[in-house]
Amino acid sequence: MKLRGAIDFQPKLLSCLRNYNKETLSRDLMAGIIVGIVAIPLAIAFGIASGVGPTEGLVTAIFAGFLISVFGGSKVQIGGPTGAFIIIIYGVIQQYGLGGLAIATVMAGIMLILMGVFKLGTIIKFMPYPIIVGFTGGIAITIFSTQMNDLFGLGIESVPANFIDKWICYFQHLNQINWWSLGIGLTSILMICLMPKISKKIPGSLVAIIVMTLATWLLKRYAGVDSIQTIADLYELPSGLPSFSIPSLAEGASLFDTAQQLLPVAFTIAMLGAIESLLSAMVADGVIGDRHNSNTELIGQGIANVVVPFFGGIPATGAIARTMANINNGGRTPVAGIVHTFVLLFVLLFLGGLVGSIPMSCLAGVLIMVAYNMSGWRTIRSMCRQEKSTVIVLFTTLFLTVIFDLTIAIEVGLVLAIGLFMKRIMESTHISVLKKEMEVHHDGEKDERLIIPRHTEVYEIDGPFFFGIATKFEEMARMRNAKPIRIVRMRKVSFIDATGLHNLEIFITASQQQHQQVILSGVNESVYHEIERAGLVDKVGRENVLDHIHKAIKRAEDLSKALDK
Repeated sequence: MKLRGAIDFQPKLLSCLRNYNKETLSRDLMAGIIVGIVAIPLAIAFGIASGVGPTEGLVTAIFAGFLISVFGGSKVQIGGPTGAFIIIIYGVIQQYGLGGLAIATVMAGIMLILMGVFKLGTIIKFMPYPIIVGFTGGIAITIFSTQMNDLFGLGIESVPANFIDKWICYFQHLNQINWWSLGIGLTSILMICLMPKISKKIPGSLVAIIVMTLATWLLKRYAGVDSIQTIADLYELPSGLPSFSIPSLAEGASLFDTAQQLLPVAFTIAMLGAIESLLSAMVADGVIGDRHNSNTELIGQGIANVVVPFFGGIPATGAIARTMANINNGGRTPVAGIVHTFVLLFVLLFLGGLVGSIPMSCLAGVLIMVAYNMSGWRTIRSMCRQEKSTVIVLFTTLFLTVIFDLTIAIEVGLVLAIGLFMKRIMESTHISVLKKEMEVHHDGEKDERLIIPRHTEVYEIDGPFFFGIATKFEEMARMRNAKPIRIVRMRKVSFIDATGLHNLEIFITASQQQHQQVILSGVNESVYHEIERAGLVDKVGRENVLDHIHKAIKRAEDLSKALDK
């Protein structure tokens, strides 16, 4: 299945099956079963929190988990619905309905496939870390805020989508607290927190759901407590695999117009899915000592997100918690991921009635703990001690994620991060003008002092010659009463962009109009090719483009002598 040429598509499943044996199968079966059990409450909770239902959450975990394991580029990645998508999915459903969500998910899947085809996997991993921490923390706060209605049993039928309006609504309904629901929710949280101290193998969320579901049934049957809402009270219960269906649009809406409106959302889903899956794969690599194929992983994620919506599913990506559970229980090949989907399929086909008995406040407790674990508050606390630009990007992204939405947060965060990065580059790039003498530094040798010839001045650029510093260079050159010979020392110019080339051309042209000679010194090979393609080598004269300052000084001496005659 390896496609040779431009496309880097090498699913890990194929390479793992070449040397597969009974011992590996045994480990994968055990890991797959345990991860499947871990995924049950999470798939159900994420489906409900996203505004769809338990069936859609399970369907996503089954189909997406299977396809990501089969076509992905990581040996141990477990795919499915994750908390990061909750706020995006909920917002899309509110505005465009389930049909709009399906279209956005398919578009995101196509984008992910194209990212993999064009080998953007490595680039995506360079997303600034403060942005990742910021939007992850913002998502955690938003997930937490969405669970108050179910945790306190407030019974609000329509909770506002806006963060501030949501909390205003909660406070207005505090007199409606269902203390039975709150007790079950808080007990669930306590059980999830304490379970790792008893056993790290058994997921606390699963134990909480089993115990609290049993407690709710006992309260209803023997104590007459009927006020605790369960999944069956609000959602249609899972009843088998859904059939293939084409997503339907809102009445009067065209596919093209809807796709155009959903493009920014689809891009956000694709970027978030790519970032989360590749970060999960990178963490997994560090644990198992392997190396995932990022481009294949993106293609696998894309295939999953293209297929899942046609069966009623929601966006999916690699889930780091389930991936780590897979690793910790012995999973070492994609077979474990495939086994976990069959466990979920069994639940969907045969245990739908039991799923309906799960109390909503218990699921709220599970999601609150998910939000706590993904908040990264320790990381945020440590990053607050770093430089101001990091803190600004972090909290701007977090604030915009919570108050507005993730699309705006990522866009503004990226622009802010790039702007601050450019500012730092500009601050680290210096331009100095030397007229009488200059120091030449030699690695491992004594510094040398050179006398600058008469009628000559040296412009020394220390750093990249890109658009920010190019304007500064132009302004400095124009402000001076320049001498007839102008050496531009570019020894530390590692690259030059289009603006730098344009401003350098203006500098050369203006100098020539004033009958001044420009000499370019210390031009490295890559920069030389750029200025040659731009026609600046011929413009200034090839004899005036030199690779060392000594040659440039000698050239200036010759020109200076000619001026004295």
